[in-house]
Amino acid sequence: MHISKYFSDDISFETERLIIRKILPTDVSDIYDYARRPETSTYLLWSPHNDVRTTVDLVSYIQKGYSSGTFFDLAIVYKASGKMIGTVGFTAFDDKNSCAEVGYVLNPDYWHMGIAFEALSVILNFAFCELSVNRVEAKYMEENINSRRVMEKCDMKFEGVARQKLYVKGIYR
Repeated sequence: MHISKYFSDDISFETERLIIRKILPTDVSDIYDYARRPETSTYLLWSPHNDVRTTVDLVSYIQKGYSSGTFFDLAIVYKASGKMIGTVGFTAFDDKNSCAEVGYVLNPDYWHMGIAFEALSVILNFAFCELSVNRVEAKYMEENINSRRVMEKCDMKFEGVARQKLYVKGIYR
């Protein structure tokens, strides 16, 4: 797959409504706008950002990950406003078995507009057509029905529940 070669360059995709590109230091305020909200991370492994410094540190970590070839998430930019409204990309790769795992997060102001589906579709197409992966997986927490619907709309198939696999924010999920 050699995914890192794609992310060492200025990788980007465009749809009718979105630009999907690397996360930039200039995205800090847009990321903080959604990352500080509890509803954004209810079903995610991370907690809301308490201050903008947390977001600055995250973006710095991301930049280092791009440079070292270990970070594969991209910014979702809403063309109409130029605002960075979320991320989509790869959370894991299994080169030996030609598998990838995808994930996404979206600013709540843009929920229920088909944007997560639009962004994930681009990444899935890239995974299968450009990277030639055999399988792409995604995970969601059982209560997050909207995320499951996005995956199903992208023709992903539900395969099962890993009961109480993760201890997240004081609860086994």
